[in-house]
Amino acid sequence: MSSHSPLILLVGPTAVGKTAIAIQLAHLLHGEIISADSRLFYRGMDIGTAKPTPLEQQLIPHHLIDIVNPDQTLSLAAFQQLARQAVAQVEERGKLPLLVGGTGQYVRAVTQGWKPPEVTPDARLRAELEKLKEQRGGTWLHERLQALDPPAAADIDPRNIRRTIRALEVILSSGRRFSEQRTHGESPYRLITVGLLRPRPELYARIDARIEAMFAAGLVDEVRRLLGLGYGPDLPSMSAIGYRECVRIVRGKMTVEQAKAEMRRATRIYVRRQANWFKESDPLIRWFNAGDPEVDEAIAIFVRESLHE
Repeated sequence: MSSHSPLILLVGPTAVGKTAIAIQLAHLLHGEIISADSRLFYRGMDIGTAKPTPLEQQLIPHHLIDIVNPDQTLSLAAFQQLARQAVAQVEERGKLPLLVGGTGQYVRAVTQGWKPPEVTPDARLRAELEKLKEQRGGTWLHERLQALDPPAAADIDPRNIRRTIRALEVILSSGRRFSEQRTHGESPYRLITVGLLRPRPELYARIDARIEAMFAAGLVDEVRRLLGLGYGPDLPSMSAIGYRECVRIVRGKMTVEQAKAEMRRATRIYVRRQANWFKESDPLIRWFNAGDPEVDEAIAIFVRESLHE
């Protein structure tokens, strides 16, 4: 048995039900939740990210939610450090840490000991890449990354311009692939990984219902307020699904129904990307059907047995 401290990892696609099940698990296992969902970092972005409600956050302590403003960035290295600090603090309180999320690179940065490439930022090169983004668009930049380093392009969402530019900067500065320079160290944890699944038609129906609920809860007003506070649509945070579509609604470039259709389409694509990070064939992940009536109890039994192996 590993001497490393245990860390429960709960993964699964968006809308599968991670938030509710994580809260039940934390209650059953005397644990606390650490978010590894990059969309939940931002203050004031609540409806469009399906952030746990204040009541849900009161039921069980949550960490790494609402930690930066929408115009701030949180690097992978900074998140890794914050997450590991949170895990240590949870352990010090005698609780069991549960790392919960659907953002693959953030999960792996914490659990697999990822070390970002050590290439000094090049302000001149970065400015040139930013200029190319303005001239040709973020999609063109991501296509360039795909041509130079397919593995890195597969790991970076095309909408994440900041990470795309950083990967290109590393490649062009060093002459080596970005993916080859990101090293993996030994995991500092004894990982117990739980995956949540639903049949794809059921998952898509939940996504559609969530989108409807977001609009009913005031998503357009949330975006209008963020814009009014000076958070521009070009910010990485505002490029998230739901926010970019609502910006277009506010500016009269898209109807609500068009926005909903685009959000449904984009979220299905995102679900497929998430499936590439956490595969059903992975022998290190124990998968459960999130729709089973007593799934939280079944997962708790599995975790307890794993802790005592």
